[in-house]
Amino acid sequence: MKTKENAFNKIDHRLTRWMARKGILLLRISIGVVFVWFGTLKFFDGVSPAQDLAIKTIDIITFGLINDKIILIGLAILEVLIGLGLLINRFPRETLFLLYLQMAGTFTPLIFFTSEVFTSFPYALSLEEQYIVKNIIIVSAGIVLGATVRGGKLNPEPVKVQG
Repeated sequence: MKTKENAFNKIDHRLTRWMARKGILLLRISIGVVFVWFGTLKFFDGVSPAQDLAIKTIDIITFGLINDKIILIGLAILEVLIGLGLLINRFPRETLFLLYLQMAGTFTPLIFFTSEVFTSFPYALSLEEQYIVKNIIIVSAGIVLGATVRGGKLNPEPVKVQG
């Protein structure tokens, strides 16, 4: 029994150390890929499932002063820039600032279009709302990535609890 437990602990420690070494890199790359992918879709009219809601939201925020095509291209450029910034790991503070700004914008339809994003307020989500709510994960990922801007790292070693 003890040898099985020791073998499990060795494997567990190795996996934990690997996750600590690679986790931030993989998180940054995966979020970068998502931004590049979703941003690229917005360059092609009618391809992004979020296109109409994004245009309507930005139209309200900008008081209708910006053409829909410019809104969509601007959003596409913003998202691709965020994604590329994450992928190449250049200008991390600026990239994360743009990410948080873009994320703040993605939650505004909850205010402007409540009846469209909920099928039954406040618990049943429409497809558009599900698209928005998943961004909570991206915001959290941005916070984790932000913690590494000044050299923060994940600790692979167990924390000793005193008591």
